[in-house]
This record gives sequence, C-alpha cells and structure tokens, in this order.
Amino acid sequence: MIHPTPYSTNHKPAVDLLFPLKQWVNNLEVNNAKIAHLLCKVIPCSCPFERKITVMGRTLFQIPPLCKLNPLYQEFVVLRLKALSYLADVCGEDVAHYIC
Repeated sequence: MIHPTPYSTNHKPAVDLLFPLKQWVNNLEVNNAKIAHLLCKVIPCSCPFERKITVMGRTLFQIPPLCKLNPLYQEFVVLRLKALSYLADVCGEDVAHYIC
C-alpha cells in the first residue's frame, strides 16, 4: 500500500506523449561528418536567455528561455554532444569553435 506524502496529490502521473519521439532522438547515431557539422551549427550549446520585448520603456511581452519552450531540448543537447564526440573522436577534428 502506498502512503501519501504531504506533498503528493492523488492524481495519476501525466502521460508523456512525446516519449516515443524523445526515445527516437536519443537512439539516433551520428556517423557522418557533414551531418555532425550541421547538428553542431543548428543546435545551440546552451539554453538561450529569455528576452523582454519593450517599446517606449513598457514591456509588451516576455519570451521564456528556449529550454522551457522546447520539450525535446535535452534530447537535442545530447544529440549535439554525440555529434561533437563523433567529430573529435572518429574524425579527429578540432571542435573548439563549436564550444561556447
């Protein structure tokens, strides 16, 4: 029998509808230098900061950080790391220009 903790609610855990897509991205292998270079260029190395859009000193709206908007952000960061590792370990390239 599971005893409720003071912080728990009696709700069922949410179903992650993106789990199959996350799993697919996690299972991708990088084995092509051109693809690896493309991934390193397209996927940012860190979560971009939030932005405030202001006009005449008044904030119109605020854009949250990319990592909060994109539910696959962690998977893409791992894919970028795989691409960097492929370029450095397999291709023997210097990847210093891709590191922030």
